[in-house]
Amino acid sequence: MASESRLYTFSPETQEKLRKFRLGTSRAKDPQAVIYQIDKHSLEIAPADDKTYNNVQELADDLPDHSPRFILLSYPLTLPSGRLSVPYVMLYYLPVTCNAELRMLYAGAKELIRNTAEVGKVIEITEAEDLETIEEKLGGAG
Repeated sequence: MASESRLYTFSPETQEKLRKFRLGTSRAKDPQAVIYQIDKHSLEIAPADDKTYNNVQELADDLPDHSPRFILLSYPLTLPSGRLSVPYVMLYYLPVTCNAELRMLYAGAKELIRNTAEVGKVIEITEAEDLETIEEKLGGAG
């Protein structure tokens, strides 16, 4: 077992939410996203709130300016071939203005949440505006 799995924790409720989100979004017609954060004291990884975002702009508006977050995103899109795809990815939001302590805290948990959430890909973003081009990053026909 990797050392980060002993350092960071997920409550059983959070693990169940991760599983339900992954299974429930595969057939979604609209983007679906949930923001996760790390409690600095308990080192528990948990949803930032109970909100599921269906709008990328609203998601961008709710991201903090100086603190990292993990965003699980299911984003239906049409591939250049015309085929519909619903990639399930994790956005690793790491603003350039966040302090070194938070940077290290989130860097240490990145692989654990990636594996626990069973996402297909991790995309690093440094500002909320990066969400405007998310479809390009996912390979959509745009």
